[in-house]
Amino acid sequence: MRPAVFIASLLLCLNACQRREPLPNFASVPPFALTAQDGRYVTDEDYQGRVWIADFVFTNCPGPCPMLTSHMRDVQDLLVERSLDVPLVSFSVDPETDTPEVLTEYGKTFGADFTRWAFLTGEKQKIYDLILHGFLLAVSDGAVSSEYSAGPGIITHSTRFALVDQNGEVRGYYHGEEPTVAAEIVADAERLLAKSR
Repeated sequence: MRPAVFIASLLLCLNACQRREPLPNFASVPPFALTAQDGRYVTDEDYQGRVWIADFVFTNCPGPCPMLTSHMRDVQDLLVERSLDVPLVSFSVDPETDTPEVLTEYGKTFGADFTRWAFLTGEKQKIYDLILHGFLLAVSDGAVSSEYSAGPGIITHSTRFALVDQNGEVRGYYHGEEPTVAAEIVADAERLLAKSR
């Protein structure tokens, strides 16, 4: 067992012992239609009735993306360990570079199980609209000056993970760079799953 997964399991057990408030509703994920790393057409309807976890990365990211993807791998491992059927979705914020083939290689590098973890690409404006207006998170390619823009051609994006419930509602945001993110988000995913049983 990877050390990060062991720590996450320990924290998950501690979290389970605490009484917690109901998870808030932050936003509704709008309809989307994108392409997965294997060329499959993926839509929001594929996740209807399911709890799922999303993050936002790009494959040639010089900043936090490798850490985010590594932590998503920890989430994957913890879900497997706990026998939880929760899909993972990584949306590319640089879809012009991140073709399905590029995303496949990227996912393999991080040990992604493609039966439970999809890497999605598509038309940039659609992805950016989804992130900005659906997930209510920041993203910019620097083409338009804004408070989120780091300059022309420089991609900036949120490092948060998002937990989405069975109705397409965002129920939690989590710091993707924190080593405890796997335990936190899996604990809350388990709470959402328990309510649907």
